[in-house]
Parts: sequence; structure tokens; C-alpha cells
Amino acid sequence: MTGFFGDSIRFRTNESVVNELLLLKARARKEKGQVAVFFIDDNFAINVKRTKSLLKDIIAAGAQVHWVAQISANLLRDEELVDLIAASGGKWIFIGMESIDPTNLKDVNKGFNKPAEYAAVLERLAKRNVYAITSFIFGMDNDTTGVAERTLAQVRTWPPGLPIFGLLTPLPATPLYKRLETTGRLTRPKHWQQFIPFTMAHTPLRMSVDEAHAEVKYGWAHAYSPEALALAVDLLDDQHLGYRLNIFLARLCFRGIYFPMMGRLAWLKVVAQNRQTIFKLLKEAFFGRRTWPRSPNIQDSYEDVAAPDVSGEVNA
Repeated sequence: MTGFFGDSIRFRTNESVVNELLLLKARARKEKGQVAVFFIDDNFAINVKRTKSLLKDIIAAGAQVHWVAQISANLLRDEELVDLIAASGGKWIFIGMESIDPTNLKDVNKGFNKPAEYAAVLERLAKRNVYAITSFIFGMDNDTTGVAERTLAQVRTWPPGLPIFGLLTPLPATPLYKRLETTGRLTRPKHWQQFIPFTMAHTPLRMSVDEAHAEVKYGWAHAYSPEALALAVDLLDDQHLGYRLNIFLARLCFRGIYFPMMGRLAWLKVVAQNRQTIFKLLKEAFFGRRTWPRSPNIQDSYEDVAAPDVSGEVNA
């Protein structure tokens, strides 16, 4: 939000970042623990030349730790950048894809995002064992009912990652807020004073508020059902156990963003729902596997779980 933070970009020196990472690594060794870092920049690679310089310095100093950052999809076309991300310890990249509709992207000044390139970007990361957290927004002006399933149809053709779904939110002092205020479409003009997660603050243009809410629920329910989690693990059968276990546990945790798992009973229910996948992973951990199966065809496999039964999910 430039209205709050201003429009200038402030950088730390490579040396200060590397030194901090080395301190974190040293503490982790001393305490026999693990460390991971989240670079909270809105766009970690906004200056690609500088980012490459930083990552090279991290590698040269042996300061690699597992890290996560937000990077725009268009910047991940750069093969050298992606190589450096993987070599420097990058494990999760948050990508604000927002929409698979170019008209929507143009409306929110994200025309530099090219939906036709999303698959190649994610394949580029997956080849280097880097996961993608892909973010989508529903309730944009060109969205109509069924946008969640149309989005999921694309997601199902990509390497398994962590899709997340939210609603278009007009923040104060932004052009979006001013436009919606001027046209009388704001329903909760001071929504930030009473935060209600996954609840719209304005009327969408081509669907109702309730329909937009239903699209978000559909996206979460179908992306994080037991069937979808099992398939994500199966699609990674050509990878080692740790990699598949990582994606499974991450998906279980991310599921809690929309379906809170607060308390032992809620977690027991989730474990029971996913018991077949858990048993499969545990069996391999204890007994190994006799053969390495051929990776299934992503599109064909997803056809069986495109619309699983998710009744009662909201009470999980």
C-alpha cells in the first residue's frame, strides 16, 4: 500500500542480510534446532540484479537456510534467478497470480501477469524442488459464478503446490477503494475496523456477495479435500519421501486457513479423513518402497477428484 508506506523502495545491504542468516544458522546448530526465514517484501525480486547479487553472496558465505518469499510470476521467467533461489535455500515462493482472467488482471493493474505463462513458471520451480504458494482472488469485476472451478481446472494441470483463495478487498487510500466508493458499491466502508475473514466489503459487479463467498468456500474445499491431498502426494511419487511428506503436511496446515482446526477433536477428524494417505506415507517411512512408480498423468488423475463430496467441511 503506497498510501501507507510511500512509493520508495528501501534495501538492506547484502552484508547485513548474510550476517543475520549466519547468526540464525549458528543459533540453530547450538540449540540443535531448525531455522527458516520469511523475507516479507511484497516482491522480493523487484530489483532482479540486486536479488541475484544477494543470493550469490548468501551461497558464497554458506549462509543458506530454508526461506520463503513473495515474487511476481513475470520475474520467475529468469532461469538464472530460479537457479539461485534453489541454491540459496529457497523452498517456498508465494506468487500473487490473483486470477486466470487477463481482463481481471488488467483491472487491478497486474497486466504483467500472463496466465498463459503460469504453468511454465511453476514447472520451472518444481524442477528445482521449490514449492509454489499460488494466491487467487475472487469477486473481481469480470468474475462470474463458477470462477472457482474454472480456476481449479487450471490448478489441476500444474505441479502440486499450495493454492489459496481470497476475496477482493478494497483497502483505504487505494485506487480500488476510491473507485468503489465513488460508484456506491462499498457495503462496509470501514471494514478494517471490524475484521471479518472471507467476507466482502463491496458488491461484486457480475455476481452477488453470497455467490462470491460460495466461490471461495468451493475453492478451499475442493483444493484441500482428502481426495485432493491424496492426489497431490500421488503425483509426486517420483520424489523422495521427505518431499512428499512436506507437501502433505503443508497442505494440512494451509487447510486450516479457511477451515480452522482449533483443538484436538478437530485435528483428530482431519487425521481420520486423511488416514489412507497418512498410512501410505508411514508405511513407506518404516518399510521403504520396492519400486518407484511412474508419475501419473496430472490431468487424467485429477478428473476423478474434480468435485469430491465436501459436505460438512465448514464444521471441521
